[in-house]
Amino acid sequence: MLEKEALVLLGYLIAIMLFLCAFIAVFVMFFLKRKNLLVLQKMQEQQKFEKELAKTEIEIKENTLKNIGWELHDNVGQLLSVVNIHLNMLEQKSSGEQTSQIKETKEVVSHALQEVRSLSKTLNNDVILKNGLVTSIQTEVERFNRLKFLEASILVEGEEKRLNSSDEIIIFRIVQEFLSNVIKHAKATSLQVFVTFSETTLTIVMQDNGVGFSTKTKSTNSGTETMRSRAEMIGATFELNSEIGQGTTLKLSYTF
Repeated sequence: MLEKEALVLLGYLIAIMLFLCAFIAVFVMFFLKRKNLLVLQKMQEQQKFEKELAKTEIEIKENTLKNIGWELHDNVGQLLSVVNIHLNMLEQKSSGEQTSQIKETKEVVSHALQEVRSLSKTLNNDVILKNGLVTSIQTEVERFNRLKFLEASILVEGEEKRLNSSDEIIIFRIVQEFLSNVIKHAKATSLQVFVTFSETTLTIVMQDNGVGFSTKTKSTNSGTETMRSRAEMIGATFELNSEIGQGTTLKLSYTF
């Protein structure tokens, strides 16, 4: 009889222990799940904060560029126009070699005025949105050719589609940053830009024949990081490939 009671008691103890183990296991699983959920929420909040911070920085930069564009167009452009007027007055009173020199100076001033106005347009996001992404890129390529930095060309394929306005600005700034890097670092003589529209995707490929660099050893510069972060912000894929002596190629794919 005692042995039977002992077995029953042992069974109760085992059952209680199993219950406690199961309770502890469920509690731990619930705790870990809750902890993981909080960590995930914190990560999402951090990502949201970083995205909003990056968006704010871009807005500040765009406003700064717009103000610079206005200053170039209204103030510097106006000063160059005044210089041209004075040169016209001097030309009327001059003769011989002086007239020839004044005409040459007028041509330089007129050319500078044209470039200032062209540059002011590429800095003003309102103008970019008005002209559209493709026209804005074409204008930038034409400006490079006029300044004889290098020989640039652009090929557009497919039917152009208007994108989200803020995304268009970001894509154009990525293109502008790459072109700026080509001028500053690549020592290239030619640049090709390919813009392709499909039913759902915009693909932009830009490649130069410059000195290139090793992506394995060269540390990523701030310009590249800026382009990459801008691409991530709009959900675009960003690929930058380069080899020493083989130039550099950027491929940007955006799904709309």
